[in-house]
Amino acid sequence: MTTFVVGTDSVTYKATPFAFLIQRFYQDGWVLLPQFLTDSLNAALLHEAQYEADLTLAGIGRNTAHQLNQQIRRDATQWFDATTPAQQAYLQLMAELQLALNRQCFLGLFDFECHFARYQQGDFYKKHLDAFKGRTNRVLTTVSYLNTVEKGGQLALYDETDKLIQTITPTAGSLLLFESERFPHEVLPAQDPRFSIAGWFRKNANINGVLDPAN
Repeated sequence: MTTFVVGTDSVTYKATPFAFLIQRFYQDGWVLLPQFLTDSLNAALLHEAQYEADLTLAGIGRNTAHQLNQQIRRDATQWFDATTPAQQAYLQLMAELQLALNRQCFLGLFDFECHFARYQQGDFYKKHLDAFKGRTNRVLTTVSYLNTVEKGGQLALYDETDKLIQTITPTAGSLLLFESERFPHEVLPAQDPRFSIAGWFRKNANINGVLDPAN
């Protein structure tokens, strides 16, 4: 059995984790799952993020619009390139989730991109959307938390009217999934070091089966 948290509710579910995830996502547009990652995979990913990843200051915008702006965000990131066993295992898990979401929700998810993210003391990411209607191909946002944080670094999730839904404290192994166009969110200033994997399920915005590059 697996325990899941949605809002302030804790639910024990006997079927597959993906089934419950998709059920609650379909209902609410977002879901938080503790213990999504196994302890061994989480530990391998955390070690890589802490000691092996080449993390650099993150910017805002994509391609020609990309720029550094430390008034908006101050985290450091490294994109996955699938060259390590831990990254490969994580990407395989997300591919399985993508397949389940497509089969049950008919979302047309085409691929998945993600990066490590590190927030040190004082780092933050101001309120933003991960996608804007008609301007991007990001459909779903995922955040996998790699360490448990005692102070600071919470993610505040808002609804379409800018009302706070929940403030989420990072807990090792947990996964947050939400619609990229629908939910503004922010990372509150960190006090303890905070490591996570931010990811996006994307659709192919081009036609005739041509691969749409990440943008």
